[in-house]
Amino acid sequence: MRRVFIVQPNQAGWSVLSEGLALEFASGARAEAAARRLAREHAETGACAEVRIVLRDGALAGASLYEKGRGLAPAV
Repeated sequence: MRRVFIVQPNQAGWSVLSEGLALEFASGARAEAAARRLAREHAETGACAEVRIVLRDGALAGASLYEKGRGLAPAV
């Protein structure tokens, strides 16, 4: 099952959200780095992970897929 990590703005800065997880960061760069680290760690367990980056206007800036042994790939 794929675990999705969403990086999105909030009133205080930026959040990383996933099932059972809500982290807050002052900067989008730190939030994105944390989401990518969490996705890589999750992928190393043999599961699939995806990071989605949402801009302040609500648009999807990009998404990346992580799979064990395959590293990072653009999500389609």
